[in-house]
Amino acid sequence: MIGKFESNKDLIQELTTSGARHVGNIASIITGTVQEVTREIGEWITDAIEMNEAAAAARRDAETPQENGFADDLLDDADISYDAEVEPSAAAAFVEAEVVEPGAEDSR
Repeated sequence: MIGKFESNKDLIQELTTSGARHVGNIASIITGTVQEVTREIGEWITDAIEMNEAAAAARRDAETPQENGFADDLLDDADISYDAEVEPSAAAAFVEAEVVEPGAEDSR
């Protein structure tokens, strides 16, 4: 038969082991969560830095003239004048449609 002292020792041993296991599991959960949150914050900051750099590059591109002249060549070659009024051509077709009064269908 097991004595009272040995029974209490076994109980304390099991409680300590169980408590250590649960504390370890909780610490592991917290460690994983902190790791994931830190990774997400880092990626968010990286995105912000990349957007800031892209905006700065866009501002620099807007301030400097085109070095290769590619965009200017396209505009020179285009046969479009944005200042001139566009007249409809004689070949433009007109659609004939029946005009219906808004209240006419309700009386049917």
